[in-house]
Amino acid sequence: MNPLGVSIQASLQQVRTRIRNAEQAWGRAPGSVHLLAVSKTFGLDEISAAWMAGQTSFGENYVQEGIQKIEAMPEALLTLRPEPLTPKPIWHFIGPLQSNKTRAVAEHFDWVHTVDRERIGQRLSEQRPASRGPLQVCIQVNVSGELSKSGVAPHDALALVESLLPLAGLRVRGLMVIPEALTEFSEQRAAFARARQLFESIGATLSGIPSLAPALGGWDTLSMGMSADLEAAIAEGATIVRVGSAIFGSRAAGATTLV
Repeated sequence: MNPLGVSIQASLQQVRTRIRNAEQAWGRAPGSVHLLAVSKTFGLDEISAAWMAGQTSFGENYVQEGIQKIEAMPEALLTLRPEPLTPKPIWHFIGPLQSNKTRAVAEHFDWVHTVDRERIGQRLSEQRPASRGPLQVCIQVNVSGELSKSGVAPHDALALVESLLPLAGLRVRGLMVIPEALTEFSEQRAAFARARQLFESIGATLSGIPSLAPALGGWDTLSMGMSADLEAAIAEGATIVRVGSAIFGSRAAGATTLV
């Protein structure tokens, strides 16, 4: 393995150890927290090295950059390992999504974490190829009320979930949040606790509505926590943590290289 691969393998191991330790510390079941490697702005060399080290889920923020990687990844990996690509990478779109980009996302990605409007959900459902099965989606909630952050307001989240559950092209899995950046562990936990409480409240409410309960079978995902606060997120029930810099290192400003 080249030096880049060794470095990423070591970084992945450190992050996985942090996740396991947090699971144990907060009474979470081993393996209950899934690691999503945020690969935005990093190239195929870095992503391939992570995949060779056992990482299968990758998160992209920019539609065109992500699609270029999705399309180029199989050939890039065959140069490293000549066997079939198994397991296949799972691609998560985790950036803001505009209406004119929904078709491209629906056709290429496996997950979308950033649905914050009914119209976006409708377009994703209509444009999802039937051959690929339902698109897995999370509702992005702006739990800190920051003007700079995308996401539906917490008091509107239930209505948005209700409107999207019946759509055949989607499977609504849960919530995604990006709270205000905080340094104190107790403050980080408090922000994530608000998301967990909202997640549990929505699940409890919808499970009591007979017409929606069957579609709610997959309400199981809390996407929250990043490199600096994943322990606090796991303490409050995160099932997916989105980690970039702790795996790949710092991003160069404006970097979007693919090779």
